[in-house]
Amino acid sequence: MRIAIVDDEPDILQYVENIVKKLDYVPVPFNDGDRFTTAMLRDTFDLVMLDWNLPGKDGLEILEWMQTGVDDRPPVIMMTSRTAKKDIADALNAGADDYVTKPEDEGVIEARINAMLRRSSGGGAMEKTAQYGDYTLDRMGQSVNLHGEDIALTAKEFDLIDLLFRNRDRTLSRAYIMETIWRTNADLATRTLDMHVSRLRSKLKLKPENGFRISTVFGYGYRLETLEKLKG
Repeated sequence: MRIAIVDDEPDILQYVENIVKKLDYVPVPFNDGDRFTTAMLRDTFDLVMLDWNLPGKDGLEILEWMQTGVDDRPPVIMMTSRTAKKDIADALNAGADDYVTKPEDEGVIEARINAMLRRSSGGGAMEKTAQYGDYTLDRMGQSVNLHGEDIALTAKEFDLIDLLFRNRDRTLSRAYIMETIWRTNADLATRTLDMHVSRLRSKLKLKPENGFRISTVFGYGYRLETLEKLKG
């Protein structure tokens, strides 16, 4: 899970970064509203922790921009020192999913983050098997069954296709995929990702007649698309 933290106070940024790391998620800090909105157009986040008062676009402007300017908008927790009821109402009406007043206890912030991520992902632990059209994913055996045939995958190949199926029809950035699957910076191993995607396309026969394909979004990342199956 990658969490964007947008705040212009260095101590708050560090405080929330430490909380996110403690939860074993990946924090991505921003101290400027314009830098964050630029990043949103080329990267993927599971959650945004957003301050109100920022250089560049402020928090309310960012919320309003995200409503129309971002596909697959992640949930947003507004975390600000503003306590007026009107400010809280304005933020929630502009698109914030939760509102936390600074300063807040570490345990409360942890609980809010976990609750929001559970809500956005559907909650609960992942099942041992998952069905997507004609594809059955066996998470225990790390294999995929298609039309009765078991297809063996490497651990990383399985983790990657599992991630793509769970986020089907959502574009995932290279940075998001690399940090989620390989726990590394995307710039270090882009060929590794491309190679794994190529193998999955071939091994799993990801094409229209089977209902899915992996599309390359140039300059951004990949998307597993759900297609209407072609009839023979």
